[in-house]
Amino acid sequence: MNSKLNILVRVDLDHARAQVVAKGHITVHSVQALYVVVKRANSLKQGLDLELDITHALVDDAALEQLRDCSRTHHLPVKIDPQQMPCNVSVLAPRVPAAAGAALIAA
Repeated sequence: MNSKLNILVRVDLDHARAQVVAKGHITVHSVQALYVVVKRANSLKQGLDLELDITHALVDDAALEQLRDCSRTHHLPVKIDPQQMPCNVSVLAPRVPAAAGAALIAA
């Protein structure tokens, strides 16, 4: 798996849906880039349902917990979105736990 973060955004404004697909290695540092992309997508239309698909990414446990917090609170971190606009984001979690994925990369 490539450690470089690759992000694709699909938007369907007619149905008020967007999907952000991330591949690569998501760390507590690189998750900031995901937040910025999600914020941009969220600003396209009020009430947009956002799906963050990280099923094909290697996600560090701390980064995954941060993403799940955003999903639970419906807000992005304050330093990314100081206005704290509602953000209806759901997270599709990775299939492989970070520790197991790191072992696969090392092998």
